[in-house]
Amino acid sequence: MIVPFPWIRHRLDRIGVALSCLCAVHCVLGLVIVAGLGLGGGLLLDPAIHRVGLLLATLVAGVAIGLGALQHRRALPFVVAMTGLTFMGGALAVDHGIEEAVLTIIGVSLVALGHVLNLLRR
Repeated sequence: MIVPFPWIRHRLDRIGVALSCLCAVHCVLGLVIVAGLGLGGGLLLDPAIHRVGLLLATLVAGVAIGLGALQHRRALPFVVAMTGLTFMGGALAVDHGIEEAVLTIIGVSLVALGHVLNLLRR
């Protein structure tokens, strides 16, 4: 199947990888700054940031990887990314701290990998 506007999918996959990296950096730096320095806990650990991040990740991954799955008929990028989104959703269910950071970093790594696999399938 030929997907119209394949450049949209490629661009969204690249945006998805960048957002995943930014999320991981936010997570690690948030822990270091809040735990190590005791600064910015109210802003960096605000649950709204995490909910919006998950929403953005779901939208970008859903469109880019969904279009990719229709185009190249491979389930692996979709399964990997959706597993990552599940880990990210699980991170919202635990308290702030190491557990949340580990779940989030696993999740964003899998979502980024799903985008990379999708890009490689063209």
